[in-house]
Amino acid sequence: MSVLTDSYMGMFLPEDIGHRIIHFIEGRIQFPFINSNELMGVFFIFGKNHGLSDKNNVLEATDLAKRTIASLTNTARSYHVSATAEDSTFIRHNYAKNIMQLSVELSSDHTIDYPSQVQRNRRIAGDPRILTDCYSQHIAYFRQDQIFEIFPPFDNQNLPSPLKKKLQGRMVLLGYNVKDRNSLPSSSTLLPFLNWLNKVDTKQ
Repeated sequence: MSVLTDSYMGMFLPEDIGHRIIHFIEGRIQFPFINSNELMGVFFIFGKNHGLSDKNNVLEATDLAKRTIASLTNTARSYHVSATAEDSTFIRHNYAKNIMQLSVELSSDHTIDYPSQVQRNRRIAGDPRILTDCYSQHIAYFRQDQIFEIFPPFDNQNLPSPLKKKLQGRMVLLGYNVKDRNSLPSSSTLLPFLNWLNKVDTKQ
């Protein structure tokens, strides 16, 4: 399995971002639905299900992480110069197109079953295309900086025990809407992500 197909993207800050996206899609709130003083955090896990088994996998994941950083930077820049990128109707329309594409994919995949609208909404709000747009659009709207950090495959000694199963042998890319580490709640870019992941893990 390639690193690309064994990768996963998510947005872990704000913690209720999934609810906000659904409320925005439903027209209950308008853009921007993240405030300028709120910390946004995105993560990419490479080797999510199978880990990175050899040096070639690590090189492939590193290259993919660097291309992801470039893509996020370019996407935010393109939204910044777009005349309609701050319009709620325009953004909601783009989300609707992504949802339509996602619905087609879900309906053709008979191994996936979403018995309730709540579960389906959760899948929609967690779709990487929608999350990437959400993150980049707010970066552009508030004209914010971004920092990124790529973490090499984690080993046992670098991880809290509850998170070893999820992260051991995986590479992680983290991104935030701040200009430097001093703007984070702690000096570590990793700690906010681990705290969020631990909360998610204890809820399951």
